Amino acid sequence: MDELAARAAALAVRGCGDVRLRRVGVSRAGSPLWLLSVGRGSRQALVVAGPHANEPVGGATVLRLAERVLADPRLTVGADATWNLLLCLDPDGLRRNERWLTGPYSLGRYFRHFFRPGFLEQPEWLPDGAAAAALPETRALLRLQDELKPFLQCSLHGVDVGGAFVELTHDLPGLSRRVGHAAARLGIPRELGPYDTLYWPRLGPAVYRIPPPRPRDLAAAITEAAVESTWYHPHRHGTVTAVVEAPMWGVAAVEDGSPPADRDAVLRAVSSALRRDARLLERILARVRPHLAGTPETARLLAPVDDYLLVCPGLADAWDPATADPARPLPPLSTAHLTALRIAGRRIAVRTAGLLHQLVTGAGRDPAGALPELDGLIDAWCAGYEECGARWIPVARQAEYQARVVFAAFELAGRRAAGPAGARSGESDWGTRPAVPMHRE
Repeated sequence: MDELAARAAALAVRGCGDVRLRRVGVSRAGSPLWLLSVGRGSRQALVVAGPHANEPVGGATVLRLAERVLADPRLTVGADATWNLLLCLDPDGLRRNERWLTGPYSLGRYFRHFFRPGFLEQPEWLPDGAAAAALPETRALLRLQDELKPFLQCSLHGVDVGGAFVELTHDLPGLSRRVGHAAARLGIPRELGPYDTLYWPRLGPAVYRIPPPRPRDLAAAITEAAVESTWYHPHRHGTVTAVVEAPMWGVAAVEDGSPPADRDAVLRAVSSALRRDARLLERILARVRPHLAGTPETARLLAPVDDYLLVCPGLADAWDPATADPARPLPPLSTAHLTALRIAGRRIAVRTAGLLHQLVTGAGRDPAGALPELDGLIDAWCAGYEECGARWIPVARQAEYQARVVFAAFELAGRRAAGPAGARSGESDWGTRPAVPMHRE
């Protein structure tokens, strides 16, 4: 987090007035929320990095965006645009993930040091509406959206295991082709059936339309995201929001659009595994909880544990053909969808195990004897991901993918707002440049 702010400050010094760095708010722990602005055009683009604590690649992406925008006047003067880059929306959470950020990048290390706050402490969500936003990070982002009235907002997210995809509040025709091109060039699989978009309109391969928010219970909000959020808040200003997801560990099968051999058998297996894993983790939590101190640190780790265990029964029932709601049947599912469901079910389990591991190690003692069991579960579940082909994607590729999608969205949203004479991405030679060889990174 400190390195990110230092590099942004250096860019502001080097930018000779075309780059400004200002504080737009503070976090719950008092960390500054920094906004880096490049250009002085009248049309505002807003890019939000670090909305989730365990998704750090957006910080690298916004620095890459700033460098390129500063070097290419077509993206500022030529487009009458200002780029506003929020370095990190949840700096407190990001600091809690710094134990794995320095590497080596292994699934076991990541999940043992994983942190993401409970649903009610995630700053992009507005569970009680914008007027009742409680988190200072959320209020800062809302103020910024209402100040800038951006024509485009990009929220930079990261998938820990899976593939790349984009979620939009408005269609941007042509974006799916750009996403596919960028992903193929960089060797990143596209996720053709993310579990949280199962019921969402598909705008093209790996691009989905976010449904308008509606009142839902907490479990549905966690798993479906169709609730009040900062993605939809600037809708009143004509803003298009693009949620850009880039994977840390890619799985090729999430791009397999072929029909499955036995859909129902896979769904039953996934649901059964999720129920079994949840019951096992609930038993471990029951053994551990009486030995935990009632500190704010403990509460921060317990909140997401309780949230994850809360959603497991509903998810398992929704995916199981024997218990699925007939009023809300599953849509047609490809191999990609089933792979994403397998990954999602296991993700909930291994994240919960990682958080429980931190609770026990943080307590300094293990009277319940939970650590050996948790270590075994984390190792086994991570090995399962590796057996399904999960491979680390270098940070440079993750950031480059996000940057290209942001530039494409900038161009297409500019056309949507300004007609055919809208902004250019400056990436017209995507089809002629060779991909960066993996060994050169």
